[in-house]
Amino acid sequence: MTTALLVIDVQQSFAHRPYFEPAEVPAYLAAQNRLIDGFEAAGLPIVRVFHVQTDPTGADPFSLSSGLVRPLDGLRDFQPALTVHKTRHSALVGSGLDVWLTQQGVGRLVISGIRTEQCCETTTRHASDLGWDVIYVPEATLTFTMQHPDGSPLTPAQLRARTAAVLAGRFARVLGVEAALQAVAREEPALA
Repeated sequence: MTTALLVIDVQQSFAHRPYFEPAEVPAYLAAQNRLIDGFEAAGLPIVRVFHVQTDPTGADPFSLSSGLVRPLDGLRDFQPALTVHKTRHSALVGSGLDVWLTQQGVGRLVISGIRTEQCCETTTRHASDLGWDVIYVPEATLTFTMQHPDGSPLTPAQLRARTAAVLAGRFARVLGVEAALQAVAREEPALA
């Protein structure tokens, strides 16, 4: 069974949103880049997913015409096996990614990217429901402060912890970067 790394929505678009918080970006990028390094070293496929919105004026930073649908500054350069554009929360809706993964014989996905509780969590749940074995790596996800209905803050750390708790044992194995890379190395057949 082949394992693929999904690098979801790690794009410069986010840096142009009012909720963007740069404080956690360095730690996130360090974890994300370690995952990419590990997959490249193992010769395993890495899929780049970009979120896009239709806006021909370029005012929306998620529109292709904005010029911001490109890798987030600090993400290490890599050669993706596939790049897809998505318009929904799940990377598996309308992008063709599910077809490509099936054609490539990918049976296991490692999920990483931006935002923890949105596109990363949604893709994890969707992939699990479609039958993929999923490893979710919270430290290789990034999100931003949200608000409870009463106005109190919900921090990125709280969002990561909550997402890990609801996914673990139900939709994914929840592992740190090194544990995920070790699990993939143990479970992956020797590369030719």
